[in-house]
Amino acid sequence: MTDENPFAPPTPRAAAPSANESSSTPPAASPPVPVGTPDERTPDAAAGSTTEHTTAHTTEHTTEHTTAQLPAQPTDQPAAAQASRSRRGRLGARAVAAVVLVGLLAGAGGGFGAYALLDAQQNARPASADLPQPAAGATQVQRPEGSVAAIAAAALPSVVSIEVRAQQGVATGSGMILRENGYILTNNHVVAEAAAGADVTVTFADGHEQPAELVGATPDYDLAVIRVDESGLVPLVLGDSDDVVVGDSVLAVGSPLGLEATVTTGIVSALHRPVKAGEAAEAAFIDAIQTDAAINPGNSGGPLVNSAGEVIGINSAIAQGPGTTAATGNIGLGFAIPSNQARHTAEQLIETGSATFPIIGVLLDPAYQGEGVRVSLEPQQGTPAVTPDGPADQAGIEPGDVILSIDGRPVSVADELIVAIRAKAPGAPVTLLVRSGSDEREVRVVLEERASGQ
Repeated sequence: MTDENPFAPPTPRAAAPSANESSSTPPAASPPVPVGTPDERTPDAAAGSTTEHTTAHTTEHTTEHTTAQLPAQPTDQPAAAQASRSRRGRLGARAVAAVVLVGLLAGAGGGFGAYALLDAQQNARPASADLPQPAAGATQVQRPEGSVAAIAAAALPSVVSIEVRAQQGVATGSGMILRENGYILTNNHVVAEAAAGADVTVTFADGHEQPAELVGATPDYDLAVIRVDESGLVPLVLGDSDDVVVGDSVLAVGSPLGLEATVTTGIVSALHRPVKAGEAAEAAFIDAIQTDAAINPGNSGGPLVNSAGEVIGINSAIAQGPGTTAATGNIGLGFAIPSNQARHTAEQLIETGSATFPIIGVLLDPAYQGEGVRVSLEPQQGTPAVTPDGPADQAGIEPGDVILSIDGRPVSVADELIVAIRAKAPGAPVTLLVRSGSDEREVRVVLEERASGQ
């Protein structure tokens, strides 16, 4: 395809010299230059002609080359033949001009026809473009107490967006107001850099911002409390997560992907999901509530609210597809820290700046594939399989024993046992079903307290 206009009429070749001009001009000494069509040019010449000349120069360029390539007329040709050839050239030019004129006239006619059609359509339009209006009160939307809209309207003013600026970059997440004097609950992984001096900024629902300071955090439960210098805030109520059942309607509130004040809805899909979140060195073991309410990066730390407007969980993690190494967004599998756990840990963080978690004092064998969870047979990195004088040791549990259930809840992998224990309070008693060899027995274990981070 060239730069030339394919719809332009062909440029006529120059008329042959008249008989008088031929007789007065001496014949050329050199042999005649052969006339070549564009297809007969060499590829290089054709390329040069089609790429170096623009549309504006097309006609002039073609005429000059055509004229230059005309052979010199022999002097012995009859004058009548030359005159006839000249007349044909002039007639061809007139024909081309006629074609161009007809084309222009046809185009003008088409334009006049189009304008006439537009005028007809204009005349057919209504005089007024006013559209029908709904009758007053006829289509009023009912939003009774307990509706999604009502719950969202009550929750949104108490949910904040959090931004943490560190040398490594910017982290964003969500949080919920815990107390009217500025305490806010969020995830540890949202504000983890604040412990190293990173700046934390909280944006409220009305758009105003406040700097925040870290009160306390625990990677073991992936929870943190920050505080802003404000009073008169409206806190959300932490409900009883033990009352939650599968199928309950829930709302997830937060700032996914930086989109503040976003509400999504769904149900409680499952309970007691063992979720291990974070890096191996600071992994959080969560006895999680699973939901299909859309949760995306940025929702972390925001509340999961029930139909009564109470917080039943803190949105913390989303499932990843097989083979993925980073969160890719909502796939209908989100996880929240139960509110009862959040309440207990938040109280510790506010009062002491740190949190504790319960243990039974054993090392678990991750390679074991059988029923239940097996206590390690050998010490690991200098740590004994059963802590001397620890809760398990005092209950008679030995290396190689298999723990089948905790308080009647079967366990099949190590994470299930860990999150079930972490869901309890230090000092609480639990009942373990233990198998030693072929013998099974129930043992009562009082959980021991350990400081977060140890």
